[in-house]
Amino acid sequence: MIKNTLLPVAEFCQRRSDFIAQMPANSIALISAGKEVTRSNDTEYPFCQSKHFYYLTGFNEPDAILALVKNGQSRSAQSILFSREKDQLQEIWHGRRVGQKQAVIDYQVDSCFNLAEVDEQLLPLIAGKSAVLICQPELTEFQQQVLNWLSQVRKSARSGVKAPKSLIDCSELIDEMRLHKSSAELDIMRQVNVISGAAHQRAMLQTQAGKFEYQIEAELLHEFASNGARYPAYGTIVAGGDNANILHYTDNDDALNNGDLLLIDAGGELAGYAADITRTFPISGKFTEPQALIYQLVLDSQNLAIEAIKPQQTFAELNRLVGGFLTQGLYDLGILTGDLSELLAQKACKKYFIHGLGHWLGLDVHDVGDYHSNQQREQHRPFATGMVMTIEPGIYIPLTDQSVDEKWRGIGVRIEDNIAVTPTGFENLTVNAPKTIAEIETLMSK
Repeated sequence: MIKNTLLPVAEFCQRRSDFIAQMPANSIALISAGKEVTRSNDTEYPFCQSKHFYYLTGFNEPDAILALVKNGQSRSAQSILFSREKDQLQEIWHGRRVGQKQAVIDYQVDSCFNLAEVDEQLLPLIAGKSAVLICQPELTEFQQQVLNWLSQVRKSARSGVKAPKSLIDCSELIDEMRLHKSSAELDIMRQVNVISGAAHQRAMLQTQAGKFEYQIEAELLHEFASNGARYPAYGTIVAGGDNANILHYTDNDDALNNGDLLLIDAGGELAGYAADITRTFPISGKFTEPQALIYQLVLDSQNLAIEAIKPQQTFAELNRLVGGFLTQGLYDLGILTGDLSELLAQKACKKYFIHGLGHWLGLDVHDVGDYHSNQQREQHRPFATGMVMTIEPGIYIPLTDQSVDEKWRGIGVRIEDNIAVTPTGFENLTVNAPKTIAEIETLMSK
């Protein structure tokens, strides 16, 4: 049974309260919703809400604006929503709108006006404020609209109206809030991981030589949608054979061949939250010896990293552990040659492990949040309870690599789980996607 996956409205109210508490005194924050994007001619892509706007409202219509007003030195504040007005004709053609009265009830903002009233209502709120906060990276068009409002306020200076002196990017403030997941958010992320894990199982069961990659993609999307995750969280990767050595391969149009591995990087999106799971398995259902050796090396390195996760741990330290482990393993297999101490010092595994070990996960698949990276790109941000990340080591040996024995060429393996930091360690949210060689081969033999 599919659970109710909506976050309680109290959670969004608390987020707004927490955000306002961090705003400068006597300021106003203006956060814009997303816009519909034309796919071609008069058809649009499925609407995806601005994640910062959604995080503070839970409101899922385009073009809306959230204004958060902090008055003076006190904590007294207002939350005001501007949204599309009710329109019977538009709703017949394009779907129902929440409307202003219902928005106040459902989303517990202090007031809601239609977008036609935005100038009339916002200009007096901006006037006299010391600062305006916006999320600058989001929408250039909205930035220009804010600048126009500021210009209009400044024109009233002769009548004693004071315009804000500061325009502040509040993106990092919301980024930091989003980095720490609540218990309700974690529950949704557990659910979307279970749905996505079931999709990976379905893909393994449906894989056979002669099918095309896109047919396996269709099986994944079917399982997502059937269980409430209507959309994938990102472009699904179904990469057979040497295609696995293209990190962001999304063509998904090749035939599957016996003897090859199939790498699938796919996760559903549930109530806005993403899963990001990768599994690699043999199309025939049985690993060859070279494939099994590479696969087990990657799996062991992933387990090493996951077991080390706890509060105050860092990606920098996990990368050190995994880098040394993979370099030693590739040396033992004869894929890396030379002086072992020099190979370890040079982090020689990066020739074949060519991406990062993991990233934050949440409302975005590559979620927001500072990693505290230094000039060497080492990520020293201490982990804290409630953070969620991926752990995804990989080994990629393209067919064109003449420096290794032919038996290794064309093998690409990545294994990725979603991990939450707990007060005493970690919780692996990816619980039902088969991962060991024995689990995979047993499932695929059915």
